[in-house]
Amino acid sequence: MLIALSVLWGGSFFFVGVAVREVPPLSLVLARVGIAALALWVMLALTGMRMPRQPGLWAAFLGMGLLNNALPFALIVWGQQHIASGLAAILNATTPLFTVLVAHLLTADERLTPAKAAGVVMGLLGVAVMLGAELLGGLGAGLAAQLACLGAALSYAFAGVFGRRFRRMGVPPLASAAGQVTASSLILLPLALLVDQPWALAMPGPASWAALLGLGLLSTALAYVLYFRILAVAGATNLLLVTFLVPVSAIWLGALVLGERLEARHFAGMALIGAGLALIDGRLLRRR
Repeated sequence: MLIALSVLWGGSFFFVGVAVREVPPLSLVLARVGIAALALWVMLALTGMRMPRQPGLWAAFLGMGLLNNALPFALIVWGQQHIASGLAAILNATTPLFTVLVAHLLTADERLTPAKAAGVVMGLLGVAVMLGAELLGGLGAGLAAQLACLGAALSYAFAGVFGRRFRRMGVPPLASAAGQVTASSLILLPLALLVDQPWALAMPGPASWAALLGLGLLSTALAYVLYFRILAVAGATNLLLVTFLVPVSAIWLGALVLGERLEARHFAGMALIGAGLALIDGRLLRRR
């Protein structure tokens, strides 16, 4: 499931790259979560599943939508206007590091261990090697943008720990995903209307609409069903290891679909990431 999620989120870079040519960032993010919300509510209806009605559930959805979509999406979009996307990806890959620390402080069953710490460091090193040392050339410039991307990673970490409550509340992954993207849509709607004024924009072309549908249905709706399923069975720390795998998926998709060439550093970085994931997972060490 983690690999599938990384492919869905790795593919989102392609969809965003197509749609952002004609759709402003906030409107793009709103379309992404809005399309996903509609699709997930249809799925709830088709499967006969009812949204649970526990007290405070929608307050939890709003908190999750803010931490996991609205805030980090806005920070990353703003940050990528000032720094290279590769550097933004490296900064985003700090999410598991923040998650290990946040989970250690706020949970009783996801404590920090030496193996987890070593695995996170190895994974970060793998991402840096895979994306190329030249991408670090901008480190130090655009400090505010880099802090924004780190803030987004920290927000994802808190979201992973915050989202554990949906399992305790008995909310199925499909309902959790529908509630989160619906809440995100409600948060982002006034911002997009205020900033982008979409009624004054030209109508996007067919390619942009296709990209928005792929982004909403595959990289958001289906992805968040997997997200909440992994969170329920494996915990926040294991879930957010996906940010190590997303660059791997994006590079493989580029090689398979766009014919881009894989270099030795890509394989070296992937090997380091794999070793880091194994250390954090811990099962291989226990068997040894």
